[in-house]
This record gives sequence, C-alpha cells and structure tokens, in this order.
Amino acid sequence: MSDAPRASVDRPAVSLATVLKEWGRIGCLGFGGPPAHIALLRKLCVEDRKWLDAQEFEDAIAACNLLPGPASTQLAIFCAWRVRGRAGALAGGAAFIVPGLIAILGLAVLFLGDPPVWVKAAGAGAGAAVAAVAVQAGVSLMPAGWRRAPQQSNRRRWVLYLLLGAVAAATIGPWLVLLLIACGIGEVIAQRVPAPARRGPARGLPLLAAAGLGGGLLLTVAWVAIKVGALSYGGGFVIIPLMRADAVEHYHWMTGEQFLNAVALGQITPGPVVHTVAVVGYAAAGIGGGLLASAVAFSPSFAFVLLGAHRFDRLRDNRVVRAFLDGAGPGAIGAILGSAIPLTLTLTQIWQYCVLAGAAVLMLALRRGPVLTLLSAGAAGVVIVLAGGALPH
Repeated sequence: MSDAPRASVDRPAVSLATVLKEWGRIGCLGFGGPPAHIALLRKLCVEDRKWLDAQEFEDAIAACNLLPGPASTQLAIFCAWRVRGRAGALAGGAAFIVPGLIAILGLAVLFLGDPPVWVKAAGAGAGAAVAAVAVQAGVSLMPAGWRRAPQQSNRRRWVLYLLLGAVAAATIGPWLVLLLIACGIGEVIAQRVPAPARRGPARGLPLLAAAGLGGGLLLTVAWVAIKVGALSYGGGFVIIPLMRADAVEHYHWMTGEQFLNAVALGQITPGPVVHTVAVVGYAAAGIGGGLLASAVAFSPSFAFVLLGAHRFDRLRDNRVVRAFLDGAGPGAIGAILGSAIPLTLTLTQIWQYCVLAGAAVLMLALRRGPVLTLLSAGAAGVVIVLAGGALPH
C-alpha cells in the first residue's frame, strides 16, 4: 500500500447497502475462525468483486497481524473502509460482528441459565475438548513466529518468551497482560531500537488500570473487555488465559465449567473468537453486560482502522512495533499453550478426560477443525450422560 491514503483517490463506488449485505453474509457464514474469515474476504474483495488487488490485501493481513486484538475482524473493517470509507468501515464491521454476537448471546442464555440435562451434557462434552483446541491453536502459530526470528540469539529469546507466557498463563492469571507487555519491551531493548520505543503499547496501561480500579460492576466488565480488545497479542485464542482468571477466579462471575462452555460457544458460532467475551459479560451482568463487553472489546479494532488504515504500510516498517511484537508474540503463543493446564484441571469426570483425549487426536493427529471437534465432543457428552455418565459438579 502506498504512503498516501489511496482509498480516497480510487475507492470503488460501493453502496452501504452492498457493504451491509456482503459483510453480513460473511458474518453469518464465518465458521472456523480467522482462516475462514480471511478466505471469505479474499474471495469477495479480491477474486469476485476486485475491489482490492492481491498485494494490497496481503499487505493488509500483515499490518493487521501487527496490531493487538482480533486480526480477522480488523481485516474485515479495513476492507470495508477500503471500499466505502469510514461509513463503510462502521457498517461493514458491525455487519461482520453482529450475527455471531446474537448467536452467542442466545446460546449463553441457554447454557448459563437452567438448561435441560442434554444441554448440560453437550456443554460438558464440548468444554472437555477446549484444552485440545487451545493446544492446536498455539501449535499452529508457532512455525510462523519461529521463522520471524532467524538469528540464533533471537530464537533463544523467542523460546524464553514462549516459556514465560506458558508459565504465566498457568499461574499468574490476571497479570498475564503485564508479562506480555514486558516481553515486548524486553525485545525492543534487546534489539536496541532507538528511543521511540517508550511510546509503545504500554503507554496507555496505567490509565486503563486506573479505570479498572474505579469500582462498579459494568466498569469492571469494561476493564476485562478492554484487555481482550486492546492488549491481546497473537490471535483470538490468547483471550482465554486473559479472561479465565478474571471471570472465574478473581470476580467469580462464572464457574470453571461455565467458562469452558463459553470458549466452546465462541468456537462454534460464526465470526471472531473474541465473541467469547460477550458470554463473560452476560455471566457478570446479563444481556447488558454481554453487549457492553462486546462493544468495548471490539472498539479498539474500529479505532485502529478508522484512525490509521492509511498508514498501515508505515506500521509494517516501524521497527518499534515489529520488535515489540517479536517479544509479545511468542509470549502470547506460550500463554495459549499454557492455558491448556487450568482448562484441563477444570474437568471433574473421567469421561471428560477421555473426550479430551479423543479431541486431541482429532485436532493434532487427524487435523480436523475446531468446529467439527467441539460438535463431536458435545455429541459424545450427550450420549455418555444419557447412558448413565455423571454430569460435572
């Protein structure tokens, strides 16, 4: 992408109605996480409508991967901005997000209320498979991150950040965000990037922390959500270790079993995995809490694109940003892997461990996707409980 705001010169003439229709369709059909979202956006914007050229689309993917938060959501917002400006970004982003939000809030009402036995059994089965999904998500991110650290000294630090992230996710819970920021700053220092490093992502943390200490349930929900939307690195699944300690251990909004259900729901509904935060918000403060958590978690993605889309090429060339992500990125991957430990410890029935083992085989050995794996695990839970197996306690 050029340095100038290219879209202001040659943006395709696309109506808001078209943006709402096409991005809404992707929001309804976007099962399978970021790979599916990227494929659908590429088919629409590059192959079918030719609104973007292939190079610009690839550059946008790279730039979005340098930003904290859900990259595929940011890509959807960017593509809508590219074809219809700021109004298109707002309309397209909302159309991409809202279908999955409606679906997951509806399921949250069902699963977190007083559901029938078969629903509890399906949740227990799908929840048992979540740890395997987390491991697969982390493993899938490792090769690309390893390739970005070509030098031996960089790779030693990469492994260190990975291990620190894994240990932190399994132990320190709410403080994981601070560790990810520390890994990023440590890599900036290690690469000897000049002084602008002090203006990096950590700058807003004291203000956000102060907001989180302000009291009030909705404010607390917003604080948990802003960590998910603005301070998560390494893909959507890093929200699991970021949220679990807050939602389950610190604020006690939900049980460990309910949190497993929330993660499973975020995987089997269309749209971004970050929708999981809406279930946490619902558990804390009902529908209003779910809507607030979602709005807060996604607002940084809109802000990044609306304020900086025309500078995405500069972002890719910014040494501070790249160095920070060289440290925070492997830390986040480690956190995703480490989250499998507390997720597994949440299980209470022997049959759930058997389901987890089967899910690990499906995902890691047979390379099946998370949607199929979680639905299969949920079906197995129903069969086992109806045949006499005990529900988790």
